[in-house]
Amino acid sequence: MPVLLYKLRGVPDDEAEEMRILLEENSIDFYETNEGNWGISMPAFWLKDKSQLALSKNIINEYQKERQQKSRQEYDHLKKNNQLDSFFDSVRANPVRFIVTILIIAVVLYISIAPFVSISK
Repeated sequence: MPVLLYKLRGVPDDEAEEMRILLEENSIDFYETNEGNWGISMPAFWLKDKSQLALSKNIINEYQKERQQKSRQEYDHLKKNNQLDSFFDSVRANPVRFIVTILIIAVVLYISIAPFVSISK
């Protein structure tokens, strides 16, 4: 009977691809399910052989630790060299998107609050 190895919901494509390669390199017999047409199924890696579960989990845990360390090193490098994008950098890069977002928020707030606030003169 198949055994759930790793849920893929919210996992970036590059990470899922690296995990596929890693499992194949270690001769782990697995298959993958996707989220389906409506996105309600569970995307995941499943093992065909339960006896490979401990080995597979160790491989994935080691990979996750390495990926976390790489990401942290990249972040620290960008932070040290002042290359991280700030909020104001993202606004400057796309001011139209920022203005449209603020307007949408204002409209939603107005529609939400208007029935409860009456302006009487």
